[in-house]
Amino acid sequence: MRVLMLKQKIMVAVALSLTAGCAVQPTEPGDAADQPGNVPEAVIAMAAPDQDVATARLVPEDGCYWYEHSGPVETTLLPLRTANGNRICTPRET
Repeated sequence: MRVLMLKQKIMVAVALSLTAGCAVQPTEPGDAADQPGNVPEAVIAMAAPDQDVATARLVPEDGCYWYEHSGPVETTLLPLRTANGNRICTPRET
C-alpha cells in the first residue's frame, strides 16, 4: 500500500515538473507597431467595417495587420482586410 502511494506521488511530481516547462515566456518589448492599437490612419481607412481596428497590430512574421475577433467562445486573431477582402500588409522588401 505504501509503495503504491509513493509511486502515485512520484508520478504527480514528474507530471508537474514536465508541465512547468510549458509556461508562456514573456516577450521583450518590441516595435510600437507590434502593439495592439498602433495602426496608421491609412490602414484604418482601408479596413472594411465590422473589424475591431482598436485591437489591430502588425505581425512581424508575415508583415500583415491582424485584429482580435471576440467570438462567443474564444478570442481569435484574424487578418485585417479591405472592403473587397484583400489582406492589409506592409510592402515586402526585396
